[in-house]
Amino acid sequence: MFVTADGRNVLFTFVLVSSLFLLWGFCNGMIDVMDKHFQQELHLTLAQSAWVQFAHYLGYFLMALPAGWLATRLGYKGGIIAGLLMVAVGGFWFIPATKIAAFWAFLLGVCVIAAGLTFLETIANPYTTVLGPEKYAATRINLAQSCNGIGWIFGPIAGGMFFYGKDAAGNSTGSQTLWIPYAAVGVVVLVLAVVFYFASVPDIKTEDDYHLDDSTPGCSHSIWKHPHFVLAVAAQFFYVAAQAGIFSFFINYMTSQVPAIPDAWGSGLLKGLFEVRESGERHISDQGAATLASVGFICFLAGRFTGAGILRKFAAHKVLGLYGVLNVLVCLLVFLKLGWLSVGCVFLSYFFMSVMFPTIFALGIHGLGLRAKKASAFIVMAIMGGAILPKLMGAVGDHYGMSRAFIVPLACFGFVAFYGYSWSKLSRSEGVRGLKASGGH
Repeated sequence: MFVTADGRNVLFTFVLVSSLFLLWGFCNGMIDVMDKHFQQELHLTLAQSAWVQFAHYLGYFLMALPAGWLATRLGYKGGIIAGLLMVAVGGFWFIPATKIAAFWAFLLGVCVIAAGLTFLETIANPYTTVLGPEKYAATRINLAQSCNGIGWIFGPIAGGMFFYGKDAAGNSTGSQTLWIPYAAVGVVVLVLAVVFYFASVPDIKTEDDYHLDDSTPGCSHSIWKHPHFVLAVAAQFFYVAAQAGIFSFFINYMTSQVPAIPDAWGSGLLKGLFEVRESGERHISDQGAATLASVGFICFLAGRFTGAGILRKFAAHKVLGLYGVLNVLVCLLVFLKLGWLSVGCVFLSYFFMSVMFPTIFALGIHGLGLRAKKASAFIVMAIMGGAILPKLMGAVGDHYGMSRAFIVPLACFGFVAFYGYSWSKLSRSEGVRGLKASGGH
């Protein structure tokens, strides 16, 4: 699975690139538990706190095309190093941002880190698909994205520790310690940049199934003439919109929509998750919800690992379509406010989201040859959905409650399901397994 067409074993390269997925999973995991911190410290509404997601995904949108341009000219290695250095700048910026103590300063740091992550995602996602036989492309990208899931588990834990920490008197210390995990990220990515500088990162050409690289007159040279790519951009927009909304408002949902906790749960290992409010009822605390976010990401990671195996046996586009339909169903059950059943469905949504991003990505760049790098940039630009629709979800939550706000991701998953089930017709490929466009694999 990790041997190229010319016989090179690229397992070590794959492992090294997979570490990048771990990095941006960790960063994204911290972002996802940051909203509630600013709601409390700066007295923001749900819609206002969604500016965190806007700044994060704006960085992706602004840097996606430059990242694709750099990857085309400098190769995978140069683009990865540039991205790591930019992440380091953003991480260290949080030190003066904490002194400035203004919302815009934190948003700037979030945006710069996201810009650096854009280089890594634009390059690393398509790179994993070429590090071995094409028929295992979807399997490799899902394995690499599993490392992303591991980072997402630890990101909320770090965020909960430093964003929602309290001193001995019970006062919040988050505004003083928020910079610590970001500065640590800055140090780690500098080390990674040095490792990549000295490591072997071969530039491998993808298969050109649609003859985009031919100079023959009459051949189509535009990626936009391939509907399976065009709708992948749209599907990624709506998927990331749904993901960003659910992830960023998870703490708000857990602290406001979960039924009162039985007194019997208030002891032992679970004790630290809860707080007793003025009503006398026990509910999930902010830090407890941040910890539970890691449980959600464990479900996400389980979906990634199982999904990697499923994609080796079943058509990738059909798996995507099925998971999209199942997420429409679980979002509907959350919307209906059915108590603990709805709470469980929030965690199920993490599981069924797991394979969507990498599978949409692999389906979108399938067969595009050298232009896969350019196509990759546009698919990463579609991440802008995570900047726009969470504000809509937050506005619905402000007016009707967080449960009702799940109508927004429900609609997004509906489009993802449509793309999955339409991909075979759009790409003129049938019986796809992995991403090998032939019936026998």
